[in-house]
Amino acid sequence: MLDILQQYWLMLLVGQYPNGPLGGLAMTLILAVCGLSLSFPLAILLAVARTSPYRWVARISGYTVNMIRGMPLLMLIFWAYFVLPKVTGHSISGFWTLVCALVVYESAYLSEVIRAGIEAIPKGQIEASRSLGVGYWTTLRKVILPQALFNVLPGMTSQFVSTIKETSLGYVISVNELTFAANQINNMVLTQPLQVFGILAIMYFIVCFSLSRAVGWLDRKIRRVRQMSPA
Repeated sequence: MLDILQQYWLMLLVGQYPNGPLGGLAMTLILAVCGLSLSFPLAILLAVARTSPYRWVARISGYTVNMIRGMPLLMLIFWAYFVLPKVTGHSISGFWTLVCALVVYESAYLSEVIRAGIEAIPKGQIEASRSLGVGYWTTLRKVILPQALFNVLPGMTSQFVSTIKETSLGYVISVNELTFAANQINNMVLTQPLQVFGILAIMYFIVCFSLSRAVGWLDRKIRRVRQMSPA
């Protein structure tokens, strides 16, 4: 295992870069950041729609979220892979195909995290704002969302950890992320698949465990800030 690491560590980290395309762990992190950051605005819209006072808006957004959450991510990747080129009339790279699938998938899950934050805001704050003549959208923008997003920061960070693991499905459409790089190394080594994929498992564990600890630290810090803030 150490011999494989010494020989192929750079390929696991950055793929064939700088002599070829970027890949490996660097590509995995880029995919996760792109997927989560691009899905964030959509997640806010879905969360706001699900808590809307208009029932038909809440129902439509609820059906949409539940439908996406009920689909396997792999199916969304295949749909994006085969449908996007026909819709756009242009070939789409594996990177953007996976990003599009991740954005749709993560927006549904992230919206539930944000919705929970919105619903946790005391009703008295909303009623006080409305009694002062502040409109619904202004109340939402200046009173509800800032508090809700602050409170669900740990949940959103946890979703980032999940997204890192989900990028491994990009292997099926030849996206040069960490799992794909490990499989390339396995094809070159041939006789040591246990060691190669053992290294892959350890790398995923280190990254996800480190981020999970960071989530725990962030959660404790937010709790302290909320306890210190005036009622």
